[in-house]
Amino acid sequence: MFGFMLWLVLLFLCWPLALLALVLYPLFWLITLPFRLIGIGVEGLFEVLRAIVMLPARILGGSPGR
Repeated sequence: MFGFMLWLVLLFLCWPLALLALVLYPLFWLITLPFRLIGIGVEGLFEVLRAIVMLPARILGGSPGR
């Protein structure tokens, strides 16, 4: 909601820039989508590695939060 209100202020102050932002936002979103997907995959890989490293401690009775 705050982003929309910011866009409305921009539309009031400088409507060509607001329309340009409205057109370029989906393009920017599409360009950054592969990087987000790679980030999700890398985060998942690190979680698997963390689980593998912490497995002996969990088997021996350590708490997962400490």
